[in-house]
Amino acid sequence: MGNSDFDLSGQTALITGAGRGIGLATARRFAAAGADVIIAEYIAENGERAAAEIEGLGRRSMFIEVDVRDSASVDAMAAQALNAFPNIDILVCNAGIAQAVNAEDCSDEDWLNMMAVNLNGVFWCCRAIGRHMLQRGSGAIVNVASMSGMISNTPQPQAHYNAAKAGVILLTKSLAGEWAGRGLRVNCVSPGYIGTDMTLEGFSNDDWRPTWLAMTPQGRIGVAKEIAQAIFYLASPGATFTTGTNLVVDGGYTSW
Repeated sequence: MGNSDFDLSGQTALITGAGRGIGLATARRFAAAGADVIIAEYIAENGERAAAEIEGLGRRSMFIEVDVRDSASVDAMAAQALNAFPNIDILVCNAGIAQAVNAEDCSDEDWLNMMAVNLNGVFWCCRAIGRHMLQRGSGAIVNVASMSGMISNTPQPQAHYNAAKAGVILLTKSLAGEWAGRGLRVNCVSPGYIGTDMTLEGFSNDDWRPTWLAMTPQGRIGVAKEIAQAIFYLASPGATFTTGTNLVVDGGYTSW
């Protein structure tokens, strides 16, 4: 390949929520750089299709069904992955959900499910794969947070989502500091509005779309590939002195 700083040949990456959107775009980017990719996904149909696509690109791949809300499911995912591949060099915690609900109407179930997927799930995965990486003394973890972890979006109400993503940012920094001396790097990417299936549903809302675009200096929503490039950088050998960083890719939204 070209520049060795951006060559992932011989490395294996595990990506959660890799069946579509940012996760799938990241799997494609890693495969293009020479990595084998484990597709960890809740929706089996999406996961199987993604793994087949990566194999079609000439890389090894496999689909593992996982529910990141359940730590036992995550531990089983890690065991299955390491049974099939000798090492996991890169972990991308991308699985996530979104929901708009007024805070006063947010049920216990709404709150707990949001935290279970978007925050607990990130920690369960970092813990399970991190243990393996710590034994090896090397590894790169990239968590997908959100600009919503730094600002409060408008006009849609999503306090529980914002709180969970803020937690991901500080969890990332905490793990980075704790594990830096043991060979691991832990970073996160905070996307703005990206044209994935999850976001496009909101983008179709005539009451939300004009505000989203008006508050984004570039005047558009991003595409999944633009986030995948940021994740790729943080996971690559080109970022060896980068840890504890929150890389914001939001078309300028948080600059105003």
